[in-house]
Amino acid sequence: MKPPIFTFEHITYEYPDGTIALKDISLSIERGKKIALIGNNGAGKSTFFLLFNGIIKPTKGTVLFKGKSLSYSRKEIRELRQQVGIVFQNPDSQLFSSSVYEDIRFGPKNLGLTPDLVNQAVEEVMNLTETKVLEDKPPHFLSIGQKKRVSIAGILAMNPELMILDEPTAGLDPYYSKKIMNLLASIHHKDRTIILSTHNVDLAYEWADEVIVLNNGEITLRGTPSEVFKQKEVIQKSHLEQPWVMEVYEKLVETSARSEITYPVSKTELFEILHKLSLNNRPSFRDRPNM
Repeated sequence: MKPPIFTFEHITYEYPDGTIALKDISLSIERGKKIALIGNNGAGKSTFFLLFNGIIKPTKGTVLFKGKSLSYSRKEIRELRQQVGIVFQNPDSQLFSSSVYEDIRFGPKNLGLTPDLVNQAVEEVMNLTETKVLEDKPPHFLSIGQKKRVSIAGILAMNPELMILDEPTAGLDPYYSKKIMNLLASIHHKDRTIILSTHNVDLAYEWADEVIVLNNGEITLRGTPSEVFKQKEVIQKSHLEQPWVMEVYEKLVETSARSEITYPVSKTELFEILHKLSLNNRPSFRDRPNM
């Protein structure tokens, strides 16, 4: 059995000014998962992400990648960053080339691939991310939604085993948020782990296999979306709320005397439950009053 793609053992990170951003964190990241990292501003999410590809080194504790402890040598960090890609919240911090094509091309080119393989990788991810029509445009002329897709394409072109996305839907309207989430669904598979941070509990609930809650640099909850969001008191202390699907379903259970408490995982499932209830509660012909 393959080891987890990442393991963090008693990780603490302290900034030079004395601020402790992460406190004694221990967890493993299994391969092929879709993980949502949630928490309020200042919870430590962005700092945590920087540990994944060696941008920062923990003050205390050990980081293992594929079962091997990181020594943080230059060669090791270079190899790590070929397999772990981070898409930052602000795409302007990531896009720097003269055209979209050149920006996406930068990553696979630096992996040492042949020109033919580089061009093939770029073409594939442009089609997948719907950025082909933008290939000749300078990135700074693009909309925020387009920039985010180009940023994802640039990381995806390197075919990473782990993709990290910091607030991928931040600043986007519902249309482009949905496009980004559909894109993430299409690029996920059993050999690629995707971790995203978000303030959107509804998005986390519906999309993720696993939810991790960070609060003041500590992991306060971890589990399946329904396991995590059932813990109302802890969720509230982390300055978060329950997803609306769970709130509505709990109220439905309370008012309809349903004995089951298997939460729907999406609004589609919730609507199906409501539809079945409406059919079951519809009066039969015999029950209708005489006219």
